[in-house]
Amino acid sequence: MAFAPVPRASVSDHVFGQLRDAIVSGRYQPEETLPGERELAGAFAVNRHAVREALRRLQQLGLVRVSQGGATRVLDWRVHAGLDLALSLTQSGDVLPVATLVRDMLEMRACVGIDAARLCAERGDPAVTSAVVRAAEEYAALAPDLPRMAEANIAMWRLIVRGSGNTAYLLAFNSLVAGTLAVGDVPPDGRAAELLDITSHRRLAAAIAAGQGAAAARHARALLTAPVSTPTTPSDKGARA
Repeated sequence: MAFAPVPRASVSDHVFGQLRDAIVSGRYQPEETLPGERELAGAFAVNRHAVREALRRLQQLGLVRVSQGGATRVLDWRVHAGLDLALSLTQSGDVLPVATLVRDMLEMRACVGIDAARLCAERGDPAVTSAVVRAAEEYAALAPDLPRMAEANIAMWRLIVRGSGNTAYLLAFNSLVAGTLAVGDVPPDGRAAELLDITSHRRLAAAIAAGQGAAAARHARALLTAPVSTPTTPSDKGARA
């Protein structure tokens, strides 16, 4: 199999990226054995240490399993991989288009955020729910500065997710606001309708403070589903979350 020449600046990154893309795109099927380290090193014209490092990263992502005896078998990424793979794939738009990944992450963000808002209202500590109200007012004061509002939006939602008491939601939130994808590469102007909806942010905070789970979920849904239905330009770099 022919591989592209390796840029000298990041040998193991290059090997990792090409093997990752070959697995996710289906060029290597689940349970298929990858070529050995020596063969891969020859194909990429790199040393075996670079190949070994790339295979280690593939294993961490749930893309391969190193079997006893040294054979490396491909795993079904749809079964074994997690959010880290989505973040990694933003480096390769040919495998899963970045626009599709951003859409998928925004949909996941909406699902997590809506239920986290409900849970925060129903079981959030009073200190946290009061902090959400203050965060909403601080957020409103930043309008119409979209980049600063985008950062404040992360802070407000972090309080809400923490207030939900759901550790899995918190870890998913951390993945959604960190790294290269960061729910997007969606620039602030691509989420302007959401960010500038000050009224809904205040209503969401008030519902949480009042312990009204259904109302909190409704306001969260109105905010978080707007970017999913609005076309965005993932190539632009902008706000996170």
